[in-house]
Parts: sequence; C-alpha cells; structure tokens
Amino acid sequence: MPLRSAQAKTVKIMKALFNLILQGTATALAQAPLKSKSTGTSGDETAIRQLIERETKAFFEIDYNTWASCWGHVPYAFWAFADTTDVNYFSGWDEIQKGFAGYFKTSKPSTAKIDRDWLSIKIFGNGAYARFIQHVHDDTLRPPQEEVRVLEKINGQWKIICVSVIAIEKDKENRPVR
Repeated sequence: MPLRSAQAKTVKIMKALFNLILQGTATALAQAPLKSKSTGTSGDETAIRQLIERETKAFFEIDYNTWASCWGHVPYAFWAFADTTDVNYFSGWDEIQKGFAGYFKTSKPSTAKIDRDWLSIKIFGNGAYARFIQHVHDDTLRPPQEEVRVLEKINGQWKIICVSVIAIEKDKENRPVR
C-alpha cells in the first residue's frame, strides 16, 4: 500500500473514531443533567479542571515537559483546531508531539491571562468529557474559543486524549473587552 494511501486510511479511521467518541459523549450527556458551576465538584472533576488548566498554562509558558505529561501518549489521541484563519489536526500522540515540536522550540512564553466558563464536565467510568469557553487576555485580540477535552484515566491519573478547539467569533469582530 503506498504511503499516501496508508496515511489517508489512518486519517479516515481517526476521524471515524473521533466521531464515535463525540457521539458516545453526546449520548451520555443527554442522559444526565449538566452540573452548574455553583453545585461544587467531585474530586475527579477538580482533578480534571486542574489538569486542563495545567496543560494550557504549560502550553502558553512553552513548558514542553509539563504539557506532554498532561496527555495520554496513545495512538488514538487527537488534537483539532479551527478558526477563521486555519484548520489543523493531528492524529495520535506521535503526530501531536511532532506537530508541536516547532512551537515549543521557537515560541516565547506568554503572560496571557486565561479565563474559562465551564459548561460541563461529565465522567463516565475511566472516561470524561469537559466543555468550556476559553478567553485569552493578551495583546492579540483573539476571539473566545469553545473547547472540548476528552480524558481517560490511565494508571489512575486523568490524561487528555482529545482536544477540539473552535473559535466562536470571527477574528476582529467588535466585542467587549473582558
């Protein structure tokens, strides 16, 4: 099988897997009410929030080791980003790691302030779904992003296995400064 054909088949399989994860998560969420921010959190919910915050902080601070430690180094890991300027995705931990190698070598740490509006966290066995709106306060005027994380408990620790990020406004739209 030519390499291009094998890559195309892998991408097709990963997209199908991602869709199955999202469908399963949607089904689980439809069967349980969302928890509000004011109801408190379980130990796992707290650990999940802290992991997501640690991963994002490490990303902005260009701390590769901490960032990588937040991820499940599994072949079914997936990262996707879409906004008005670009769409990118990486399938599998090896591709995610390769895809971000340049970023971690050439970028400068950011002092951006990050706020999140947590929309839901749903835990189902050794899996979890977290959804939030992320606001990055820096000099780039980037729009808010709606983000989804799918997590898996691996060796007793929550790890990120799927990230989906989409800008929820067009770049440079007039919006209030937070």
